[in-house]
Amino acid sequence: MVPSEAYAHAPPYFAVFFRLKGERPKPNSRAQKKTMKTNTKNTNRKSGLKSRSEQLSTGSRPKIDFALRQANRKLETEKLLALLRSETPSFFELAEVVGKWVWIQFTDKQPPSITRVLAEFGFHWNNTRQTWQHPCGTIADERATYDPRKRYGSYFAADMKPA
Repeated sequence: MVPSEAYAHAPPYFAVFFRLKGERPKPNSRAQKKTMKTNTKNTNRKSGLKSRSEQLSTGSRPKIDFALRQANRKLETEKLLALLRSETPSFFELAEVVGKWVWIQFTDKQPPSITRVLAEFGFHWNNTRQTWQHPCGTIADERATYDPRKRYGSYFAADMKPA
C-alpha cells in the first residue's frame, strides 16, 4: 500500500523525538548581546578591589636609574665583573661569562629590589633562556638560534683567580 500524497508531505511530528540532546536552534546573529550595567567605581571601592590601571601602577616598585643603566650596558666584560665583585658579591658568585656576555641565573623569581639593581647594572631579562643577560658593549644584531655556551664557551667568574 502506498501512502497518500498529502501524508508524504506532512511535517514529521515524530522528528522531535530524535533530536540530539543539547541541540538548540541557532540564535539570530543580529540580536544584540545583553550586558549588565555595573557601577565599577562603587563596586571596587566597597570590595577593596583596584581598577586595572591601579593594579598596574608602579607606585611601590623601586625606580630604575635609566642613565646609569645605559652607561653600564656599555661596560666591557672585565669592568662589569669588577663592578659586580665590589658592589654585589652575591651577584658576582652567580655570574657566568658566555662569550663576551655575562649571564646571571636564579632558581626562583627575585623581588623588585633585586631586579632594579640588575637593571641598573645593565642586565636585561631573556625570557627564552630564563636568565638575566648583560651584553658587555656587544649588542647582537639578531637573536641566536643556537646555544651560545656551546659556540663561545662559558665559565663562572667566581671560579677564575683574580688578577
